[in-house]
Amino acid sequence: MKRKYFSTAVAAALLFAGSAFTSCNDDDDDNVVPGTRPTIKFENVVATKNFVQSGTFAAVNPGQTTSFKFHAGKGQRLMLASMYAYSNDLFFAPANPGIALFDEAGVPNTGIIAGAVRLWDNGTRINQQPGPNITHPGVAEAGVVTEVKGKDSEGHTYPAASDLFQVSLSYDAAQSLFTCTIANISNGKANETPFSGGVFVVSNVIDNKLVVETPFFNVDQKSGAELTQLAESGNVDPLKKLVTDQTGIITTLHGAIVVIYTGNTNPIYQLGQKDAQLGLSALAQRGDPDQLRASLEKVPQVRRIYTIADNVQPGTSMECTYEAAADEKIAFATMFGYSNDWFFANGPELNALTKGDVTSKTVLLDDGTAVSQYPGAGNAQYIFGGTVMPEDKAISAVGNTFPVPTVDEIIKVTIY
Repeated sequence: MKRKYFSTAVAAALLFAGSAFTSCNDDDDDNVVPGTRPTIKFENVVATKNFVQSGTFAAVNPGQTTSFKFHAGKGQRLMLASMYAYSNDLFFAPANPGIALFDEAGVPNTGIIAGAVRLWDNGTRINQQPGPNITHPGVAEAGVVTEVKGKDSEGHTYPAASDLFQVSLSYDAAQSLFTCTIANISNGKANETPFSGGVFVVSNVIDNKLVVETPFFNVDQKSGAELTQLAESGNVDPLKKLVTDQTGIITTLHGAIVVIYTGNTNPIYQLGQKDAQLGLSALAQRGDPDQLRASLEKVPQVRRIYTIADNVQPGTSMECTYEAAADEKIAFATMFGYSNDWFFANGPELNALTKGDVTSKTVLLDDGTAVSQYPGAGNAQYIFGGTVMPEDKAISAVGNTFPVPTVDEIIKVTIY
């Protein structure tokens, strides 16, 4: 087959127009009708959320423990908060942005986490001598969130938070699943106190950066109404609702391939069959379309191949202009970037000259070549620099194991 590339002038024009393609390989344009140069656009429309997971944990009396589970990958942080119950408005929480869950090499932090939390004064009630007979809620004040370091602003003495509130972590690598155990070790001490129920969040990341660095509070600033309810009365509901609204799976769209072909067989994938080892796994696992392009260039039914190497973050897009004839079809695929091996693709056949929004014909598929973990919170995922855990299953639709937004809440695909 004869191979051609876009001219420099055409490429420059497309780049000026906002396209983000790396290469567009044209294998055979003998049947192309003059002027038939549609553009396919992939938009990442997922709503950016601060947290990938959130939840609550139970109150803990002296000498007792409670635990909760969550998924996470390298670079993500755990933030939690619980009321020092025998106080007017003190609470336990880590320093911002939260507890580091992995070291720089991606090794999980497990066991007792030294100095995991600190003791904070919410600044909304005048402190009394801590103890079971404290008056709730007490006298109001207009202060700010400050750390209690040995003594509060009224001179009452406290031990280090870690002498009262102990955090330990265990880790299941296959699921990238942490279990956090909170132990109330204040029993028998001068500052013995129950802990209220609490709220926790696991931060989302974009481009290796936390979406939010101060999940619950800002030091030396006034506390929010939701944290105040927790700090003054142990009421978790307002803060739980606030963070629930800010919690959700997000993703990038990582790399893409667009194939113009003839015949009745989608050259990229076949639902219900195993990956054909032509390079789709490289796209689905790492967002790299080059291996698949090289393989499909040898397929007679494939007329032209276009690839895009962008990593498209929420609120941005990538596109490519292609050549097509009336009797040709189009197939496309792009990686669900915050996954182990998921990809978006067209489900039904599409005529290459189709125009309009084709999102309704787009499906989210599992390539079946890597064990799936919680999207955007799996340490084996490419975005966290992880190592693939291989599996050997047929390509299938992504189910409801995880709370993934619907296809049209993540991606919009338009041909114009």
